[in-house]
Amino acid sequence: MSKVKPYKNSDLGKKEQVTQMFDNISGDYDGLNRVISFGIDIKWRKKVVKLVKESHPETILDIATGTGDLAINLVETNASKIVGLDISSGMLEIGKDKIKKKGLDSKIEMILGDSENMPFDNNSFDAIAVAFGIRNFETLENGLKEILRVLKPGGTFIILETSVPTKTPFKQGYNLYTKNIMPLIGKTFSKDQSAYTYLSESASVFPYGEDLNNILRKIGFINVEDFPQTFGVATIYKSSK
Repeated sequence: MSKVKPYKNSDLGKKEQVTQMFDNISGDYDGLNRVISFGIDIKWRKKVVKLVKESHPETILDIATGTGDLAINLVETNASKIVGLDISSGMLEIGKDKIKKKGLDSKIEMILGDSENMPFDNNSFDAIAVAFGIRNFETLENGLKEILRVLKPGGTFIILETSVPTKTPFKQGYNLYTKNIMPLIGKTFSKDQSAYTYLSESASVFPYGEDLNNILRKIGFINVEDFPQTFGVATIYKSSK
């Protein structure tokens, strides 16, 4: 898998570049997300919450929580504790402010940390979810191994990630939008000129469908399933330990 990085002229590793990028765009992120996805990402997150809720978890970890959208949605599961983990302090600060305004401080804890080296004991969480985050891991396999480590036996792991449509004309429309229109929107409305080009490029090279299913199985996850969304522009993956 190609290691696409946000800043082509930087000597920093991918992890450091991703941290810098999300710190830079944190103030624009929520609004631009709604514009770029036409708001459909809200519907996808609701499906993630529904799948998590089916396992009746008491403790949930939201990896790459960003500004906390999914963590906030996961309150609907009635879990007793939700932890949001992210490597970007800029994104977390916005997330903490949103959580405070909604009066969810006692329900959701936001933690600064590395998804590939998490500060949690083995078998800590009943369910783990990650929305549009795993393609930003520096080493995908390391991140997935960490997730497996902190997930309880029998626990549920849900991924929501971009994918590439395979059928005409959706494939052609997707390529046109992600390679030309999406980066243009990002450059127009975000102070970070490289961020949305990176987000588009990283989506185009990331494994999806059966390729990602096989990686999950290789790491040790079981009962692996995938559910393509909106003509295949995103996919939800469900697995367990």
